[in-house]
Amino acid sequence: MAFPNKESVPKELVYMQMVQESCIFKVALSGVAGFALGGLFGMFMSSFEMTSTDPAIYEQPMKQQLKATAKDMAKRSFSMAKNFAVVGAIFSGTECVIEGYRAKNDIYNGTAAGCITGALLAAKAGPQATLIGCAGFAAFSTAIDLFMRREVDT
Repeated sequence: MAFPNKESVPKELVYMQMVQESCIFKVALSGVAGFALGGLFGMFMSSFEMTSTDPAIYEQPMKQQLKATAKDMAKRSFSMAKNFAVVGAIFSGTECVIEGYRAKNDIYNGTAAGCITGALLAAKAGPQATLIGCAGFAAFSTAIDLFMRREVDT
């Protein structure tokens, strides 16, 4: 939005833009969006397989089977939602801090944030997993950034 001069810019718009550009807002937004996307993804994936290994469930009435299936679906969706929220929040926060520190908006911010995110998520599994997590997330983040930043011929 272009304004003719700075005096004509309402203070509310300036404050709103400052909030939207803050790292805290970006982390919160990524966490919420990751939670929603993870929940949908978990629901979709749980529809393909039932984790209950008890064959007696198939001998129960349909109502009990549906209840067990819904409970399993909710459990898996919530678990996946939490995981997506954590990954989104870590990545977004790391990228925002790196971008603020470097004062540049380029592909290297996402690559570094991907490496740090992957390393943090794999840290409990040891140094080799940390390096693989760093490389994997960095490569994925770079590929997504390259795709999103590509020039489109019109």
